[in-house]
Amino acid sequence: MTRLNAMFLALISTVFAAPLFAGDNGLVRTDRFVTLAGGDKLFVREVRPAERQQEVSAVLLIHGARVPSVASFDLAVPGGSIAAELAAEGHSVYLVDLRGYGASSRPNEMDAPPPGSGTPLMRTDEAVSDIAAAVEAVAEWSGDGKVSILGWATGGQWAAAFAARYPDRVERLILYNSLYGASDRHPTLGRGSPLEAPDRPGSLNMAALGAYRLNTAESLFAAWDKSIPVLDKSEWREPAVARAYADMALSSDPTFAERTPPSFRSPSGAMADSFELAFGRKQWNAAALTMPVLVLRSQRDFWSRPEDAAAIAREAPQASLVELPHATHFVHLDRNEAGRSAFLSAVIQFLNQATR
Repeated sequence: MTRLNAMFLALISTVFAAPLFAGDNGLVRTDRFVTLAGGDKLFVREVRPAERQQEVSAVLLIHGARVPSVASFDLAVPGGSIAAELAAEGHSVYLVDLRGYGASSRPNEMDAPPPGSGTPLMRTDEAVSDIAAAVEAVAEWSGDGKVSILGWATGGQWAAAFAARYPDRVERLILYNSLYGASDRHPTLGRGSPLEAPDRPGSLNMAALGAYRLNTAESLFAAWDKSIPVLDKSEWREPAVARAYADMALSSDPTFAERTPPSFRSPSGAMADSFELAFGRKQWNAAALTMPVLVLRSQRDFWSRPEDAAAIAREAPQASLVELPHATHFVHLDRNEAGRSAFLSAVIQFLNQATR
């Protein structure tokens, strides 16, 4: 098999078959590490049916700018694991933490006092390199020559950059609330935002951004709460899911309790990439996405723009666009009646079209 990245060694660290929550029976979870050529490790969790079903594809889930993979996609509460729900459909599902996130290796700069020394960590090229190593590992573990990928927000941006470079390795691609660079205007990330250098319009404020960011539990909910159109957020989002999301995000960083308030670290490269896209500076070409592509966009998303979703759907040769009315950026963690069921239905229908 042709290597997309440097040689790696896959190490199985944990296998556990016990259900995480009621209704999770019949699934097996395996936690592994992929060791890169320089010694860094990528954490990958597999969630699959106990009885393998070869007729459906392996699916790799890519997290976004701040919260790593398990907190994003495999919470141990009902309604908190799209990984479990996709696995229940017969897919072998894989969750990867890119370097700097979760259980994967962190650059040394992330041990310096915040915001860390040097330039923003984990830009698109580094993310593509990590995804390449994960895809290669998943292909070997699952036996699939091609892997389907779902990327959320910045994870979709990175996944599309990978797929544009290596289209022959991607069976199907789902871009979920992701930027593209179809406009030079963005309400929060572009002109006049804290990311813009005050003395150099259009330029990234490197000094303010730093190598990494600190994220509190409270910071995870500000934009989410604002996008929910009811006063009582529990009507839209299950409180147990919200608590599990915050708790898992914090505990993903072994240093979280060393700070007051507790916080977890995330590389700043995702924000630097997104700043460029907010100004219309594309980092990949949708026309190069020759595999089937599903573009999912929530109507109440604060991150991606309607222009981004429309441009990808227009430019990618086999793309389709599904808009989720009234849904938030976090629709896969909201209640079923708040758009989660529609989200899952679109994802499952799209993935189940994969052929061998």
